[in-house]
Amino acid sequence: MAAFVIRSALPRSFFARPAERVAPELVGCRLVRRQADGSLLWGVIVETEAYCQSEPACHGHRRRSPSNETLFGEPGRFYVYVSYGLHHCVNVVTGRADWANGVLLRAAALPAEPERVAAGPALLARRFGLDRAHDAQPADPDRGLWLASRPAPLQDRMQQWQREGRVAVRQTTRIGISQGQELPWRWYLQPSRSVSRRAPGDRTPPAAAAWAPSASRGGEPA
Repeated sequence: MAAFVIRSALPRSFFARPAERVAPELVGCRLVRRQADGSLLWGVIVETEAYCQSEPACHGHRRRSPSNETLFGEPGRFYVYVSYGLHHCVNVVTGRADWANGVLLRAAALPAEPERVAAGPALLARRFGLDRAHDAQPADPDRGLWLASRPAPLQDRMQQWQREGRVAVRQTTRIGISQGQELPWRWYLQPSRSVSRRAPGDRTPPAAAAWAPSASRGGEPA
């Protein structure tokens, strides 16, 4: 498992695109952290949001400052900020340097753990032990924190859902913001029960029909 996840680390070129293109493709990918004992803590990203300097909800919309400098940097780095002075939120920088652009990692599903343990930006940061010390850190296995591609079995299953006419990745408007709410820049894995908040009318799937990661087979249920 460890070697497979390291080999499948997403390259910098994956992030060197606009946030609204990267965000839906990150759904189903894995956030991985190497722990002090060498073991890997990982979860499947099930919800993302895109942010861009051109719109008012982005931290870099009005000005560039020491606190948001990372968001203007090279793509493929983590941007970690403190929300309301209480909670950390984890983003990955996208696009190009000198243009604020990034994807918020809103929720993740972890194998063999409670389904809601990382169902929200603050919960995700807390479960992975991420804070401002990780701001500007490259997403790189050599640095102990990275993003890995969708496991092949999950990718195959998502394609199967689409062939069957089922929604694999749901697109909707962003949440928890006071401006730019009209932009449909939030995406989530529809069959997951670990999403922070579902779109109106989209009911949480029953446990028997939901998708959840397993420690075996790289994140696909046995």
